[in-house]
This record gives sequence, structure tokens and C-alpha cells, in this order.
Amino acid sequence: MITGAQRLPALSKIGGQGLSENPVSNRVSRLGVGLASILAFSCGVILLYRLATLPPYPWLFVLVGLMLLAMFCRYQRIQRLGPVVVAATLGLVWAGWNADMRLAERLPSEWETKRIVVSGYLCDLPTPGSFDSLRFGFCVLHWQAPGVSVDNNLPRVLRLSWYGREGRRLPDHRLTLEVTLKRPQGNLNPDGFRYEDWLFRHGYRATGSVKQVSAAPELSCALQCQYHAWHWRASKKLQRWFGEAEYYPLIASLLMGNRGSLEDHHWQVLKSTGTIHLVAISGLHLGLVAVGVGLLARWGLLLLPVGGLSEQGRRSLVFLVVVLSCLVYSLLAGFTVPTRRALVMVVAGGWYLLKARQQSGWRPFVLALAVVLLMDPFAPLDQGFWLSFGAVGVLLAVFSGRLGSSGWLSALLIAQLAVFVGLWPMLMLVHQGQPFAGFTANLLAVPWVSFAVMPVLFLGAIIALFSGGWLLPWVSAGFDLVLGALWWWLELVARFPAGQMQPLPLPLAAGLALLALWGIRWRDWRWRALLGVTFLLLSVPWSGTGAGNSVARAPEVRVLDVGQGLSVVVRAGGRVMVYDTGPEVTGVYSAADSVLVPNLRAMGVEVIDLLVLSHADNDHAGGLETLSEHFAIKRVISGEPALITGRVPVTVEGCRPGNIRWPGLVMSLWQNPLPAAGNDASCVIRVYHPSSNSDFVLTGDISRKVEQLMLGGGGPEWLENRVAQRVVLAPHHGSKTSSSTRWVQAVAPDQVIYTAGYRHHFGHPHPEVTGRYRASGAVPLNTACSGQITLRFADSGLLISELWQTQPFWIASPGLARSECKIP
Repeated sequence: MITGAQRLPALSKIGGQGLSENPVSNRVSRLGVGLASILAFSCGVILLYRLATLPPYPWLFVLVGLMLLAMFCRYQRIQRLGPVVVAATLGLVWAGWNADMRLAERLPSEWETKRIVVSGYLCDLPTPGSFDSLRFGFCVLHWQAPGVSVDNNLPRVLRLSWYGREGRRLPDHRLTLEVTLKRPQGNLNPDGFRYEDWLFRHGYRATGSVKQVSAAPELSCALQCQYHAWHWRASKKLQRWFGEAEYYPLIASLLMGNRGSLEDHHWQVLKSTGTIHLVAISGLHLGLVAVGVGLLARWGLLLLPVGGLSEQGRRSLVFLVVVLSCLVYSLLAGFTVPTRRALVMVVAGGWYLLKARQQSGWRPFVLALAVVLLMDPFAPLDQGFWLSFGAVGVLLAVFSGRLGSSGWLSALLIAQLAVFVGLWPMLMLVHQGQPFAGFTANLLAVPWVSFAVMPVLFLGAIIALFSGGWLLPWVSAGFDLVLGALWWWLELVARFPAGQMQPLPLPLAAGLALLALWGIRWRDWRWRALLGVTFLLLSVPWSGTGAGNSVARAPEVRVLDVGQGLSVVVRAGGRVMVYDTGPEVTGVYSAADSVLVPNLRAMGVEVIDLLVLSHADNDHAGGLETLSEHFAIKRVISGEPALITGRVPVTVEGCRPGNIRWPGLVMSLWQNPLPAAGNDASCVIRVYHPSSNSDFVLTGDISRKVEQLMLGGGGPEWLENRVAQRVVLAPHHGSKTSSSTRWVQAVAPDQVIYTAGYRHHFGHPHPEVTGRYRASGAVPLNTACSGQITLRFADSGLLISELWQTQPFWIASPGLARSECKIP
């Protein structure tokens, strides 16, 4: 028997040191540290892509070693924080090692644009491109080029386009190709789609065009090659079965993840209704497979004799069937990045359900996040990574830990509203808008796809597979019926332009989203109403388009990188001038849509005070209709007004000599006084900053003939004035038809900027032209090398910066295309 006096020391021991020895407490502590370490590993991987240079591996390993040694000391805080720091560092090391291995694959610069023979196999499904081309990824097994040795770390995956094929198809999955290649390179601007990022994320270390194609069945085909061959044959069979169906592009997208058949009008409807996620095989589709297969497997097991399997055995068998079914569907869908990510999340969530653990839903979420980054450390470069995990996180925040249950309709409304609101700041983070039509469209589209479209597609595919083909017309008609209803709804919503939620500072948008999510989760209707009204007042664009522009701190000029073309933005105070809009190929590419619009949005521009179109050539005046849809345009001037009239909603003025005064700037216009068309009609503008006595001369595409007129009696007066610093935009992208020796000497620029495409077939700028500018002492810059070039006017003079120098390691590292880009 223990007396009270004997019990006191025992209680004291339990309350002190004994508490730390409690097995339950220690287990909870270990779980907390383990979860924090998993999260820290994920943060370490993500952190790498915010760095300008890859971290040195020796120092990272030294840091890991020091933390491991420190964990052996008795200082409790270090013991708790040590695993977290080690995990974060290991995440950084893991991502850095993979990135370094990918960057090490380089095409020798002397091989660019030369014909090379490669042998290998298709890495993805070929998709139709512009001008009857065929685009595909190609995994190289053998290189046939002069000077190749086994020590060369050449690119393993190429992004190729086959032009001039005249309707021919690839003869086999394994091929020998004659190609011309270039290093990874694309238009480089602060905002908009960046092809260079996309290439690095997907592992394409060279791009090029195909000159000759021949089958190579003699090549060995390992497991990965065999999978791609099976996937290629499956896609061809699906096209034979349903290629004549009205909605075949949607069928191919939803069954096999093949979105190559979707046309421009499909993408426009999906984008305007916020439903692009429906045609990307991701969490929604694999979740439907998991639920459907799980229910079928569970019902099938009920047919077994009682006692044949324990309850745990039944649950394990259902879990195994679900995982295998999701894996098969993922493989059929191409095992793309979103599909792999969704598969990991399904497996992680299913595992926790299998174990019937009464734990927070955030545990499988964090575990899935870490597994995805372990399998694919480049995932943070994919917008879908942030949106998919963001959507799951929003749903967990709204539904986890709630007492009671909601009806299916109430749950659907809550889920759609939560995702719509919660993803708003995340879409802003990846430079996308949140269309108001998205909520309405998804409200019916998601359940229709879940309970009608996907079951019909799966059942129809199985019937087609086992029927021998004689039921294909009926199956195809069923597909068109359910997809036709879906598309009718999306087109109906897309016809009513509802606009987008207005862009706000990211912290404010995130705070509003959290406030709205709190209101959705809170059951008191008064709180919901108050928070909802607050959210609407601050997020709905009451003022509409054209309220005003953000104010530039100092006058600046941005020469955008639009490839082989020209587009320049001038800002002074709250005023904006756009000089040319870049190239456009109808149905293929528009610099206005891909570059100009997103970058103007990012600058806070809503009104274009002055739009100057040097002349009407397509590489200078493309995408006017797109620009007019997004911005209010006050005034338009063009060197060829008759050809521009009707393409913009305002009167187009001719380019008349004169001055336009803005805060801190004087802009002088000049044009060839003789009748001319095309290049020689270009409107020339001088942007002058009196405080620093410096200027920037925009020349369009004038030729030597017009240059001679500029130097004569009819030329602009300012040409004879000496300035402290002058920057000139090389006429006609540096063509040898322009920039005569006399004109270059008269203008006497300190810097010259060429706007040309990287390794473009036009060969701009021409070596003769660059030689003239160098002889005059001008420092050359080229948007093909520099990306966007920014000129800021200060009292001390012009400050010039090149965007590529401040970019992440996969763009700015030594030895890559931009660091070795040379102006001839």
C-alpha cells in the first residue's frame, strides 16, 4: 500500500521529468516533428526555384552535417528544429541536383541550325500545329553528328516540329530523323507565357524542325519506349473509333488526355468559362475513377461468402483495386504531370481511409505534396501544381472538422464557391484572371462531367473494346449526346461576358479570400452575409475598364521581346504610349495576346493614351483587335492610316511632324515626306528627356532611301542636336537594307537595340549593319539575347537594364543560350 507521503514524489516525477517520458506524449511529439519535416522538405524543393543561381552542393552538405551533429546535443530546441532544418536542406539539395543534371544537357552552340541525324522514339502523342505541321517530343537514343563522343552530355529529349509534310504521317514510333536544332529559347518578358520556362519544366533541352523522316524498327525499345509505343497505338485506335464524332477533341481529351485536337474556339470557350481543368486528366477524373471502382469492388465483395475475408481484408482489396484502376487510367492518359500528381493524392487519401485513422485531412495532403515533389522536383514550375494543391487545400479548410453533414446540393454550392474564391489570389500569383463566369459554368459542368460524361465515356470505351466494332456508331452517338449538352452549356455561359475579378495587391486579395472562406465555413448567416458583402465590394470591378493607369515613378521605355517584330511601351506619369504591337499569325500566334496584353496588365495599365503603328506590316501591327478588346485607346497614329482604319475603334490619324509633351518627356514625330507605302512609310518618333538631355529614337522599318531624306533639308531638326546620351532602335531589325554608314555616323548613337528573333531565318541583324554601329562606338543590344530591355530616364541620364540578367538559373546560368548569345 502506497501512502500519501510516498505518492508525492511519484506525482512530482510525473509532473516533471516523467511527463517527457510519457509514450503517448512522445509519439505525438514525434508525429509533429515528422509532419513538420515533411513540410520542410517540400518548402526546400519549392525554394530552389526562387533562386537566381543554383546553391553550391558542398556547403549544403556541410550544413546538413552540422545540424546532424547539433541534434546529438541535449539542447531541446535544437533537437526539435534540427530535423526540420535538415529536411528543408535535403529538399533544396534534391531539387538542385535534378536541376543541375537537366542543365548539364546542352546542345553545342556550333551545332545550332546545322543538319544532324538523330534516332529514337516518340515521347508523347504528336499534335497538329500551324501550317500543317506536326509537333512532338522525341527521346534520342543515338546521335549522328561530327565530333560526337560518349562523354558529351547531349539533350535526351527534343521538342520538334515537322513542316512541309504534305499530309504525311509518322511511319512508326521508332524513327530516324534529320533535324536542325536550336538551344531552348523563347520570348523573355516579365509576364505572359514564357516558352523557355515551359521547355525547362518539361525537360526539352533543344528545339528544332524535322527535315527528313524514316522508320527505324531496328532500334532497341526498353520499357519506357514500349509504354510510349502502346500509348501511341491506343491513341490511333481511339481516333479510328471516334474520329468522326462531332466532339472527338473532347473525347480524346477526357479519355486519353490528348488535347492536341482542341482548336482555338474550344480553348476560347474553356478559358472564358474557367473550365480548362475539365479537359486535363487530374484530381477530378481520377477521383471519379476511384469512387466508381471502389463502389463496384465493394458491391462485388458482398457476393463472397460471409467469413471469407475479414473486414480489414475487404478494405485492403478494395484499396488495391482502386489503386490499380487509377494507375491504368493514368497510363492511358499519358501519365502526364497532372495525372501523376492526382494519382499520388488519390493513393495518399485512400491509404488514410484504409487505415481508418481519425486524424486531420491535412496529413495526407502534406504527405502527397512531399511525394509529388520527390517524384517530380520540377513540379513547382507548373501552374497546375499550385492550382491543384490550392483547390484541395481550400476544400480541406472549408470541410474538414465540420460537425454534421450537408446535403449534396449544399455541399456542391459550398465547394464551388470556396474553390472560386480561394483560388482567386493563387490565379493572380500565376498571372491569370478569375472569370466570374467560372462559378456559373462549373456549377453545372462539374456534376454533369462527374455523373454523366465520364461514366458514359468509360462504359462506351469498354463496349467499343469488346464489341468488335459493330456498336461503335451507337457508342459514338452516346458520346456526342452527353458532350453536346456539356458544350451547349459552356457556350451559353461564354456568350454573356461577365468580366473578371479585378486585380488587387496580392496581400489584399489573399486577405479577402481568407475572409470569404471563413464566412463560407461559419454557420451564422449574419457573418456570411457581412463577409460576403465586404468581399464583393472590394473584388468586383465597379469602376470598369478605363478607370486609370498606375503612375510611373520616372519616365521609362520598355522594348518588349516579341521575337521577329517590334513592340515598345513608353510610360510617363500616368500616361502610356504603345509603339507597334508585334507580329501576329492568325490562329497561330499573337504577340498582342501573349506578350503585350499581360505585360500592360502587370504594369497597371487600363488606358492606352497613344497608340502609334509605325506602318501596317504584320510584324508591327498584329493583334490590334485583341488589344482593343482589353484596353481603352484614346488616340491612334499610323504611317499608313488607311490600312489601319477599321481595325481599331477610334479615328486613325496620319503621322504628321510635330511634338507631343508629356510629364518629363517630349515626343517628336517625323515621316518620309514623299509618297510611300510599307517600310518607307514608317512613322519615326524621338522620345526626348530634357532633364538629362538624352533620347531614344524609334525608327520602324525605314530604308536607306528614307535615311537619306532624314539627313537632307526635309529631315527632323532634332537630328542635328547633340545630346548627352542617345539610344537608337535599329531600323528594320538590323536589315542590310537600312542603317547606312552616313546615317549611323550622323545619328551617333551610344547604344543600338536590335529587335530580332533568335536564330531567325531572316538572319537579322546583318553582320554588315552591326559592324557599322560598332565602328561608330555604339554598344549593341538585342532582344533575342537580352529579353525585354528597359530604359529609365533619370536626371543623371539613361539607365538601361536587360531582363535576362535578373532571371532564374535555368535562363541566366553560364553556358546557356542567353549567356552565350552573340550579336554578329
